[in-house]
Amino acid sequence: MIPLAVQLYSLREQAQNDLVGVLKAVAAMGYRGVELAGLYNRKPAELRRLIEDCGLVICATHGPWPTRDTVHAAADTVRALGTDTLVTGFGPDRFQSADKIRATAEELHAVAEPLMAAGLTVALHNHHWEFERVEGRLAYDLFVELCPQVKLEVDVYWAANFGACNPAEVVARHRARTILLHLKDGPLVRNAPMTAVGAGRVDIPAVVRAADPAVLRWLIVELDTCATDMTAAVAASYRYLVRAGLGAGTRPA
Repeated sequence: MIPLAVQLYSLREQAQNDLVGVLKAVAAMGYRGVELAGLYNRKPAELRRLIEDCGLVICATHGPWPTRDTVHAAADTVRALGTDTLVTGFGPDRFQSADKIRATAEELHAVAEPLMAAGLTVALHNHHWEFERVEGRLAYDLFVELCPQVKLEVDVYWAANFGACNPAEVVARHRARTILLHLKDGPLVRNAPMTAVGAGRVDIPAVVRAADPAVLRWLIVELDTCATDMTAAVAASYRYLVRAGLGAGTRPA
């Protein structure tokens, strides 16, 4: 069964004041790993030791897309963290036309190649703006087609585009390259707060079943906002996924 992790961005406010406390709480919930969204003013090796001392692993790190000048430093950072996966995404301006999508794909190629040559996996994280239509196609599908060497971290809530798309169909269409799933849930209403996974309108079981279990590496809970206590929502998400038999942690729900 696919292991469960949490994107620490979900708990960013708590982590600013007590990172160790957050990590211990995440481990106590039963999560096996974390995905980073920053280094919390620590050196990569130091942060890795801190996370591993809490019984967790770093499944991936998410950050700004490196430039040609910073690509080697980015590779060193990822390796020092003890992971092999760098995840990033692009802003809405990059997907407003087919020409802009092609230009972004070329930029991604130029930086992805040296990262992959260094033995790293590069994965694209989506938002909702990639799921608007450009020249009759979803911008996401065009971009993915133009970047065949890049793996995918499908954010299933944003892939729904507030009900305009079916995220399970998106995952099924790109299952050969989907190595990570960002599981988040909510009412599918623009600017409305999210809910614990399993408490909203996203068909989470269908999304997970659409992935290829031989390709998918991690299920990662990420809640950008929540109307309830975020720590409680992250814990509830774990319980739902384990009880539903969708993911594996270190303890029963």
